[in-house]
Amino acid sequence: MTVTAIESFTGDANPYGGGDPYADYRTADFPFTRFVNLADRQLGAAVVAANDEFFAQRENLLVPGPAEFDPEHFGHKGKVMDGWETRRRRGASADDPWPTDEDHDWALVRLGAPGVIRGIVVDTAHFRGNYPQAVSVEGASVPGSPSAEELLGDHVKWTTLVPRTPVGGHAANGFSVSVEQRFTHLRVNQHPDGGIARLRVHGEVVPDPAWLAVLGTFDVVALENGGRAEDASNLFYSPASNTIQPGRSRKMDDGWETRRRRDRGHDWIRYRLAAQARIRALEIDTAYLKGNSAGWASVSVKDGESGEWTEILPRTRLQPDTNHRFVLPSSAVGTHARVDIYPDGGISRLRLFGSLTEAGTAALTARHQELGG
Repeated sequence: MTVTAIESFTGDANPYGGGDPYADYRTADFPFTRFVNLADRQLGAAVVAANDEFFAQRENLLVPGPAEFDPEHFGHKGKVMDGWETRRRRGASADDPWPTDEDHDWALVRLGAPGVIRGIVVDTAHFRGNYPQAVSVEGASVPGSPSAEELLGDHVKWTTLVPRTPVGGHAANGFSVSVEQRFTHLRVNQHPDGGIARLRVHGEVVPDPAWLAVLGTFDVVALENGGRAEDASNLFYSPASNTIQPGRSRKMDDGWETRRRRDRGHDWIRYRLAAQARIRALEIDTAYLKGNSAGWASVSVKDGESGEWTEILPRTRLQPDTNHRFVLPSSAVGTHARVDIYPDGGISRLRLFGSLTEAGTAALTARHQELGG
């Protein structure tokens, strides 16, 4: 196992002096953020328990978007913070008023989709003098829907993903993780106490092949089923992975939209499917994209990294704010898919309905077992 702090931030940030609260925020480019956030509420993630949330609720950890800060917002317990914040720990007596080295607060997080974790961001935005001295993160793989009490039981094996590491206030503290295991839950610890604004857990979804086999026909490119967006021509307004999120888009930025082109080119997204699959039908949804939806779209698949792209949906006119459904004249086998839009604009969702081939099922089952699923 190798765990590396990509770029370390330690120590207090300056007290808030007015103006833009993010002006002195400390952050870095973390390479693992190209992977999906496994702790996304939209995928079904939740903070199921915490030992203390006196000042600010644990659920704030997974709120989408950056933490907000209102310097005038105080409540009955003190400053209202957009994050998870615990009370100050104290020692045993007046002669020993300091917390021990073992004292810490914890929160249990259920990942929205089980998977291999590639990196974690513990964000202490706006916690300038009240952030934890250090953090640590552990992972576990527990089947079913365990309660908090079950997760805290002696039978659960926790694996260290981020060892106890000093962090900085008002900063995005990023940690690269190289543990080739499939995890379903995390235990986030802050030593000895303090506040964390946001938690992001980036990795690769590893679905349960037995569940997919029972489903039979399912969306073989969906994030929750193990699909992922590998690359895209343009990410100016929103990430390509939005197009394979669960459910229908609920607002314009919940899809994929490109900048306006001023050349003769077009935009595209390339996907990796859950495994080799046989596709029988597809949907292209432009929900909430009204004056900026793609004009036309085509879809292609290829089988294997070196396979040739084969068009399964020819260039087809799209309507704004509409879900378009297509039944293929014959099924198409592939491991990758690509949607091309003309000339620019966006789509909100792509759905590829089919089932895994025997080879796809075998490959996914082998990986699931190898990762401890």
